[in-house]
Amino acid sequence: MDRTLTALITGASSGIGLELATIFAKNQTNLVLISRNKSDLEKIKVTLEKVYDVNVYIYACDLAKPDCAQQIYEVMSNEGIEINYLINNAGFGDYGEFIDSDAGKNYDMMMLNMVTLTEMTHLFLPAMKDHEFGRILNVASTAAFQPGPLMSVYYATKAFVLSFSEGISQELQGSGVTVTVLCPGPTETRFQKTAKLESSKLFNSVNVMDAQIVAQAGYEAMQDGQVILIPGFVNNAFTILLRFLPRFIVRKMVFNLQKKA
Repeated sequence: MDRTLTALITGASSGIGLELATIFAKNQTNLVLISRNKSDLEKIKVTLEKVYDVNVYIYACDLAKPDCAQQIYEVMSNEGIEINYLINNAGFGDYGEFIDSDAGKNYDMMMLNMVTLTEMTHLFLPAMKDHEFGRILNVASTAAFQPGPLMSVYYATKAFVLSFSEGISQELQGSGVTVTVLCPGPTETRFQKTAKLESSKLFNSVNVMDAQIVAQAGYEAMQDGQVILIPGFVNNAFTILLRFLPRFIVRKMVFNLQKKA
């Protein structure tokens, strides 16, 4: 693979983002890794550069802040780093009834999961289109396919990611740039702890997938130009089933799954 290709990955310090960084490095792609945790990024940089002999640029930034995407773009421009793969992976959720939720956390969730993802895509897409090559991987969730009582804001943000990704993928047909939306189900990452999901039935009664397997599937789908990928047979089957059920039943099903075990 051409060593000059570079992948930018948000939320790269753990979980699916870290696994994707490792996969890109194995395939001799240079990296730009973004996360809030600079110390974690520094350790990852040392490891990936030593093991895979790739260039790794790190940038610590809170992607929930309004100016972070623009900062990243300006740094890349100033450093002369061309982004060929854009991986919008960063995101978080929160568990509980909406009425009891924290307004600030909801705002940050919407900023990170939707607004920053959209801004990053808008900033880096033009150069990809000009060069007639680019791959964008947006990480959504199986939550994108139905409403999510007890995680209502999170599910809504992932529905946005799915719809947005499908829309621009169609707009870009024939341009050399593709958009893939990865929709994993429950996955073993820091997400469930951050979202306070350890006690929910969803993470206690469903097969939780390994982050490396999810990342590899997403990487391959992105390279193939596939628009939507739902990793795992159970996740696929559940998503298909939802299409044939009345919405009131879907809401109740998800509510019961999300309840504390």
